[in-house]
Amino acid sequence: MNMLELRRVSKIYGEGPTEVQALREVDLSVDAGAMVAVMGPSGSGKSTLLTIAGSLEEPTSGEVLVGGALLAGMSRNDKARLRRRSIGYVFQDFNLLAGLTAAENVALPLELDGVAARKARVASMAALEQLGLSDRASRFPDELSGGERQRVAIARAVVGERHLLLADELSLGLAPIIVKQVFAKLDEVRKAGITVLVVEQNARLAMKFADYLYVLKYGRVVMEGAREEFQRSTALVDAYLGV
Repeated sequence: MNMLELRRVSKIYGEGPTEVQALREVDLSVDAGAMVAVMGPSGSGKSTLLTIAGSLEEPTSGEVLVGGALLAGMSRNDKARLRRRSIGYVFQDFNLLAGLTAAENVALPLELDGVAARKARVASMAALEQLGLSDRASRFPDELSGGERQRVAIARAVVGERHLLLADELSLGLAPIIVKQVFAKLDEVRKAGITVLVVEQNARLAMKFADYLYVLKYGRVVMEGAREEFQRSTALVDAYLGV
């Protein structure tokens, strides 16, 4: 079953001389329980793809399905409910609230959705434990390392009954050894049943952890395949990424 599917998705910003085509008829699918990586040079449309996949933006044309449900057929309230309950996001800057502890940051989405504070706290602690952060639950974001903040953001993205995790450039600003630890934890999340779509510039890292990979260039998918296919074609991957 596909947890996420994009069918001939295009996105155009502006019009006339200022028109920019960020995505051009992109087809992409993510099987339930898989980790899929999207790679590409700067400006290739990766982040736009991610925001459209999570219903934060509307495509100019094409269809997006999450869990088999067509987003175009949903009301604004239904989309908001889908984001709160089924889709988790990890942004480049983490978006943690400085005045809340790690546990409070993770519990917040559940509380905003009406979950009782005590139940949200239990779910928050379970998510933090899954990411190896139960001993950091009472720490504030500025008391955590960059890698720990990243893992708190992942815990917040998967807390509760969410089924799809969308992550944008997890490796930015982190030391290589920390990045590997973060991706290892992300892999554990996938093995626990969460479907993962990650935008990632680090091709070697993506090829190590992702089951299936896409390369975008100028808004188009120029290469796709299983991890093993990419590992056999590293020179081609480097060429597409401009390495």
